[in-house]
Amino acid sequence: MTYLKRKGISLSPKVYFIDALSYMALGLFATLVVGLILKTAGGLLSLSLIVKMGTLAMGLMGPAIGVAVAYRLNASPLIIFASVVSGAAGAELGGPAGSFAAALIGVELGKLVSGETRIDIILTPLVTIITGFFTAAFIGPGIEAMMTGLGRLIMWGTDQSPLIMGMLVATIVGLALSSPISSAALALMLDLSGTAAGAATIGCCAQMVGFAAAGFRENRFGGLAAVGIGTSKLQLSNIVKNPLILIPPTIAGLILAPIGIIGFGMVNNAAGAGMGTSGLVGQLMTLTVMGFHPSVFLAIALLHIVGPAVISLVVSEWMRKKGYIQFGDLTIQTGGMKHEKN
Repeated sequence: MTYLKRKGISLSPKVYFIDALSYMALGLFATLVVGLILKTAGGLLSLSLIVKMGTLAMGLMGPAIGVAVAYRLNASPLIIFASVVSGAAGAELGGPAGSFAAALIGVELGKLVSGETRIDIILTPLVTIITGFFTAAFIGPGIEAMMTGLGRLIMWGTDQSPLIMGMLVATIVGLALSSPISSAALALMLDLSGTAAGAATIGCCAQMVGFAAAGFRENRFGGLAAVGIGTSKLQLSNIVKNPLILIPPTIAGLILAPIGIIGFGMVNNAAGAGMGTSGLVGQLMTLTVMGFHPSVFLAIALLHIVGPAVISLVVSEWMRKKGYIQFGDLTIQTGGMKHEKN
């Protein structure tokens, strides 16, 4: 254990499945999500160069995940650069989940030999690439199949029982957004689409807009923007102090998700399912899937913004009157904080 500690290997589930997963999401955002936005915008504006730019960015998802995971695990430069290959192999053989696994194992095994020999410049990237590639080849397809199968099961369940499954999906993915877990990475690894993705989007919007509205009296317009179009993760420390503040936005998601998918036929894709209103990516992806029609804009306004705000505000005010939420429970501190992604 002393040797592992010296090499910077913690074997901590938190480091691997919360911290590293969050940085994996950053790699996804910078390539797949942004690339999809560019590709969509280029298509709408008939700008082939922008379409090519977006397509290129989307294709570099794997390398970006590899670098992001290696960076978060405090790997040496040689390991970070070699993780480009591990991430690419994982993406090709196992999708986003395979890329994450390949990068994670490649980095940690690369650390074991890093700086130990005179041929470090060759041995370290060699071990990182080989172990990452074999991880991608042997377990990547299995991980991808498992995640895809789970995602299909969720989508099937949502189609069969939209009321119950819509509520469950909205709650699970929405709570992931307000937790240290990356809701965006979860939705992408599950490859959510259709009504399941529509429900997830509403659940995420409920968390972000709901917290923004419920905390308006403490945080005013700055907090409204930071949480509403930034991330509800800014409320993490407050959730730890008083978990009851999760109730208003969660209730909003539970109410609105089945209304959205049953009454309005709301659908989305995996890239937008776990984003909520962060950078309005969830709304842009909804429009991309459903079409840029006035009825879709209206549905988005009601289900992603107005509904969550009204329901969360009403429930939070009732909880304030009952003493379950005190003034200051929703105050966020944005000064000097690192920007976190969903």
